[in-house]
This record gives sequence, C-alpha cells and structure tokens, in this order.
Amino acid sequence: MKEKKNRFPSPLGNMTVGVVTDVGGKVTRFKPGDRVYGHMPIREVHVVHELGRGRGAVPISSGVRESRLHLLPEGMTPDRAVLLDPAHFALAAVRDAKAGLGDRVAVFGLGAIGLLIVQMLRLNGVERIFAVDPIEGRRRLALRFGADEVLDPASCDAGFEIKKATGKKGVDVAIDASGSYRALQAAIRSTHYSGTVVTCSYYHGNGAALRFDEEFFLARMTLKVSMPVWGNPSRDYPAWDDERIEDTAFRLMLSGKLDPEGIVSPVVPFEKAAETYMEMSEHPEKGVKMGVTFGSG
Repeated sequence: MKEKKNRFPSPLGNMTVGVVTDVGGKVTRFKPGDRVYGHMPIREVHVVHELGRGRGAVPISSGVRESRLHLLPEGMTPDRAVLLDPAHFALAAVRDAKAGLGDRVAVFGLGAIGLLIVQMLRLNGVERIFAVDPIEGRRRLALRFGADEVLDPASCDAGFEIKKATGKKGVDVAIDASGSYRALQAAIRSTHYSGTVVTCSYYHGNGAALRFDEEFFLARMTLKVSMPVWGNPSRDYPAWDDERIEDTAFRLMLSGKLDPEGIVSPVVPFEKAAETYMEMSEHPEKGVKMGVTFGSG
C-alpha cells in the first residue's frame, strides 16, 4: 500500500496583494514600487521566478511564476483583489445555474463565494433570492447585497420553508456553496419539479443527511457540479473559457458592481494571523474571509 503524504505543514491563503521591492535583470513586466496581486499564500516575502516547473527548474520559494503576477490597476483596492478567486468560482456557478430575469433562486452557504453569488444573481435580474446560512451576521450581509429573504437552517427546515414561500412550487434553481451535505439536501428540497441544483463546494464529513430518494427522483432534478479551475472546461466552452470567466469577474469587481465590504473580515496583522485563524475555525460567526496585513498594511 502506498504511504500517504503528510499534508502538513500546509500554506494558508490564496490571494496576495503586495509591492515589488526588487527585480532581476531579465524582468521586464515589473519595476520596484509596482503594486501587484496574484494567487499566493500568506507570507511576508514572496520570491517569484518564471522558471518554476519542469526538469532543471529554479526553485521558487512562493510556488508561483512571474507570469501569474498582475499589476494592481487604479481603483482595484486590496480587499477587492483578494476576492477575485471566490468571485471566479461564484461567477462560474451563476453561469452554470442559468438563472436570470424573473427566476427564483435559493443560495445555501453565505461565505465569500455565496455572498458574491447573491450579488451576481441580483445583477442578473433574478426576481426573488432566498439566502440560507446559520450565521446571523452573514444573513445580514446577504440582505444588504440583494437577498429578499434569509433563513436560519438551524431553526427551521429551510427547504420546506422555501417551498411554502413560493406557493408550494419551489425555486427554479438552488445553488449550494456550503460544503454541507445537510445543506445540499435542503437545496434539493427547495427546488421545483425539473429544477436545477448547482454545487460549487467540496463536501466533507458524514453524508448520511443526503438522500437521493423519492423527493429527488420523482421531481426529476438536474444536479450540476460547478468547477471552473484546473483545466475543467466551462459548459459554455469555447465561447466561455476559464480566462473569460476570470476576466469578467475582474471587471465586475473593478467597476464596483461587486461589493467587498464586510466579506474580507476580520483583517488582522500577520502576528495575529494564526491566533485569529484558529479562533475563526471554532467561531465562524466572527468573520467571513480573514485578511492579513504586513507592516503598515
């Protein structure tokens, strides 16, 4: 039996905004003082090299190539830039959902991806948005971002309540961004006959709460898994490829059509990052997506 590799220690974070302090002689895209962003973990200093893969590659301390760094344009604030990764996933899920004018949609799980999905659905002209999450602060954010009604799944049967609120018909689409089997089951229950359920999160833990029984089978649900990265083609490929989804999410964020306020929270200095990360893992109600600053921020 092949021995499993130890996953720890594992880097945290996936988006970084910083300032170029020095460049090598062959660097042409950047100069000292440039503000840049890219997919990089949390660390005080990143050393980036273009020759990062393949035989004879130069080791990269940050695991990222120069071509994956981008200049931070005027108007793209750091809190917007670090949300580009969840915005990418959110947009892919909304496109897979095919939800638009006049539709009724339920969103389960109001982390960064779920809250951005709520905003995108409102931009898409969705008529009625239900937002479901056990954390009160996240439900308040969803209302500010455009949700019409919010539900606490810890105090009600969210799927059943959504059915009642829609005259026993259900929503046209349910999008689950929670990673919870229980939430996925509620999403299935909330959707009308021949409706669509889109998932955009890894599931974990015991899956006993998920039942593909009569309610799923007789209602003829369409279940879609949304995964826009790692070479997975869009369902609308080639018109929509990964680059177009990423660029569109970027323009929505840069233009201010997506609101980051309250999503990147809490924001703490690097010295308190580990402590805050552990606290949030035990008390998720204390924030949504932690931000980390270095030095003067």
